[in-house]
Amino acid sequence: MLTFPNAKINLGLNITERRPDGYHNLETLFYPIRLEDALELTPLTDAAPGETCRLHQQGLEIAGDAESNLVVKAYRLLAADHQLPAVHIHLFKHIPSGAGLGGGSADAAFMLKMLNDYASLHLTDEQLEAYAARLGADCAFFIKNRPTYAEGIGNIFTPTQLSLAGYQLLLVKPDIFVSTRDAFAHIRPHRPACPLLQLAKLPVEQWRGRMVNDFEESVFPQFPAIARIKEELYRQGALYASMSGSGSSVYGLFAAGASLPDTDFGPGAFVWKQRL
Repeated sequence: MLTFPNAKINLGLNITERRPDGYHNLETLFYPIRLEDALELTPLTDAAPGETCRLHQQGLEIAGDAESNLVVKAYRLLAADHQLPAVHIHLFKHIPSGAGLGGGSADAAFMLKMLNDYASLHLTDEQLEAYAARLGADCAFFIKNRPTYAEGIGNIFTPTQLSLAGYQLLLVKPDIFVSTRDAFAHIRPHRPACPLLQLAKLPVEQWRGRMVNDFEESVFPQFPAIARIKEELYRQGALYASMSGSGSSVYGLFAAGASLPDTDFGPGAFVWKQRL
């Protein structure tokens, strides 16, 4: 069984308040894009005694051992409540890690969905979302995988009719790692003057300067190269440009008939283009 977990971008991201538990409440719009990993399940026919799943990973490197990978954690989570067959997990990583694109979360959510079918568990989307939320705040988004307004710590969802169909996307992930600590270093929680859902109803051409990612205020002074990518995307004609999530990827939305630039964004930069 084969599936293709996709990435997401954040359209706006406001850090609204610090919670008593130390986390932060936010509001953002998750929007799925077609940048994809590949995830396959096959029977584990040569399992060692006590072995129930084995991970084989190719493509972009992922830090950590197999047990720390979210696809294995997804298997273990379901196996605690349900009878699962022993499986060989094949994961090809194409979505960059540490990019604010939700690649690991997508892998975990798609693993849950695939195991649900593979083992005929007959779990509902709501049940799968509950499992996914235990793996990460934004994992549950990828169960239904459609444009969604998120609140809380990124785990309270409201579907939205927002569509970027016809626009072009240019996404750049520089060879820079932004840690969670770096991203939150200078965050100042606040309520935005205009709610994000209201801003999203404006034409994309009017988002610039209005729809913001609060993490940029913290990340750009620490990593000026990321800020320069956003500036370059605007210079090249983007209608709207933003960092996704807590970084380090930056994307630009271009008009349907625009010619996307072939700019060199530096050594090791990952560049992705698609028509939405």
